[in-house]
Amino acid sequence: MTSLLHIDSSVRAASNENPGHNSISKNIAIQFTEAWRKVHTTNQYIYRDVGMHPPEFINQNWIGAVFTPEERQTENQRVLLELSDKLIQEVAQADIIVISSPMYNYGMPAHLKAWFDQIIRINKTFDFDLSRGDFPLKPLFSGKTLVIITSSGEFGFEKGGIREEHGHLVPHLRTLSKYLGVDTIYEIAAEYQEFGDKRHTKSLNDAMERARKLGQELANKVGSPFRE
Repeated sequence: MTSLLHIDSSVRAASNENPGHNSISKNIAIQFTEAWRKVHTTNQYIYRDVGMHPPEFINQNWIGAVFTPEERQTENQRVLLELSDKLIQEVAQADIIVISSPMYNYGMPAHLKAWFDQIIRINKTFDFDLSRGDFPLKPLFSGKTLVIITSSGEFGFEKGGIREEHGHLVPHLRTLSKYLGVDTIYEIAAEYQEFGDKRHTKSLNDAMERARKLGQELANKVGSPFRE
């Protein structure tokens, strides 16, 4: 069975009374997941909207629970880590992860960062060994594919673009993705939203079409068990 984990992070809904408020990133992600699910109708699909239903932010007590050996954890500490355990389990069983995100203030939404903070956890998604020298952290998962879907008001955040130094969303997602066990990454981006001109229309249409094609392509690719 192939498992798809779909994470949306916009605080906007995909559909609103005023269509001008519809989430662009969520609607592009819908194109991907619908194309994928048409092929994999019986496989597992896990969905979380962390924009509408954000995970709790970690705090001092959470960190204390994480660094307490499991056999010594109190009942309160175990309860505190229940959400983290659940989110990590969802990542663990996923073969493909789709993350859709708008760019907020040139980076990721706080709600999406909260999701990552709940998941990137010692002895659960990475281990730590000083014998590795300057790179003691090692991810524990591998073999997964990540589809990054983004929307932005401006443009030119790609490598070599006019705003390359301002774009912290995709680089951050790429850095954190290794702790999700990601080996392969695809990117789909819609830009120019604030300009509202023909460039935005073309960028959005191209992103929608790219999402549909990639969803079908990856679905056909994983017709047999995805993980080796």
